[in-house]
Amino acid sequence: MQTKLDQISRKAKEEDKCRFNNLMHLLNPENLKECFYLLDKAAAVGSDGVRYADYESKLDENLENLVRRMKSWSYRPQPARRIYIPKSNGKTRPLGIPSIEDKIVQMAVSRILTAIYENDFMDFSYGFRPGKSCHDALERLDYMIKWNPVNYVIDADIKGFFDNMDHQWMIKMLKERIADKNLLRLIKRILKNGYLEDGKYYETKQGTPQGGVVSPILANIYLHYVIDLWMRKIVKKRTQGFVGMVRYADDYVICTRRKNEAEEILQALKRRLNKFKLELAEDKTKLIRFGRFAEDKARKNGSRTETFNFLSFTHYCSKDRKGGFRVGRKTLRKKFTVKVKEMYQWLKESRLQKPIQWWKILCSKLRGHYNYYGVSGNYRNIEKYYQLTLKYVFKWLNRRSQKRSFNWEEFQKYLERFPLPKPRIIHNLYQNRSYRGEY
Repeated sequence: MQTKLDQISRKAKEEDKCRFNNLMHLLNPENLKECFYLLDKAAAVGSDGVRYADYESKLDENLENLVRRMKSWSYRPQPARRIYIPKSNGKTRPLGIPSIEDKIVQMAVSRILTAIYENDFMDFSYGFRPGKSCHDALERLDYMIKWNPVNYVIDADIKGFFDNMDHQWMIKMLKERIADKNLLRLIKRILKNGYLEDGKYYETKQGTPQGGVVSPILANIYLHYVIDLWMRKIVKKRTQGFVGMVRYADDYVICTRRKNEAEEILQALKRRLNKFKLELAEDKTKLIRFGRFAEDKARKNGSRTETFNFLSFTHYCSKDRKGGFRVGRKTLRKKFTVKVKEMYQWLKESRLQKPIQWWKILCSKLRGHYNYYGVSGNYRNIEKYYQLTLKYVFKWLNRRSQKRSFNWEEFQKYLERFPLPKPRIIHNLYQNRSYRGEY
């Protein structure tokens, strides 16, 4: 399948107006089998209750049957099983878990769409794209603010994007590149498959559930037409000062030189989103002064420089060792609180097991935290997380029975024998790597 996808990708790159037909033939048993083995074996079970191993036991037979049903259009995606996961603000986020069969189909569709659209996406778009990460987005933002005349930042948030994405607009956008009516028909069914919650079925007239395999690429396509093209073809041509943007899925930041242009962009952004059945979250959207001159301006006004949040980090105006301007960042306070609570609860639940059973998992959890939050300027926060973890480990090891296990000195000797990963900066965002693409 990858060979055919590479051919599609080359065609899409060579002809930016090309509309692709005859794509449904890629959803054959051989390619679907390849997609099956790309799925997460340990992922949660969908509404049908079929597990990965159960489907794999008769894989060839199941895939042949699936392809037959798709050809006769008797295949209909099953309602996703809806669950809720906690957010850092105390609220919950809905997730839709498709059945194993629907995951296979969505994986195949996702790979086809990625092959077509990856060449269309802008350089400043980073979310859920091959070879791009959130740390790449953070580094680009750092470089853009430091080396360009940025004085203002628009910190914008789309209200319930994944729940409100309009299906009709989605299909119109897909038709810009896809002429295969059968594939479009299949995508419509995927969008409208509905979900089950507490045994009750609910229709989905809009939106795409977070948790679906195909949701990230559909979200990127939607925002590519709504925001990215608008930014490049309209906003940049109408502004005289510097304007740049970095986007990671529905999380994005717009930087400008002039305040009046920033205010105009913000108002135009509201109108643009409304056109596509979306709206800004007013309580999470703000325009702030930010950049190398923001601190001097704030000092004259007797105020403090403002901050903005992006990708779970709070960004603020800072100084380097030579007194020059640089962008500082630290773990978002709400995120830090949630991560600490999660570690505390996990250690509490694991305390009755022998340390040998969960010590490796603890090491893995710490490394995972450093891998994401270990960025330039954030050492103090990951060090604090490490110290709190040591405190909680010591506490719960001593709560395994009524008798105290050991004192702090003995605990330190234990750590010498079985060390935990020490905090360190993994991602150096101050490399000042230059970018050839547009902002």
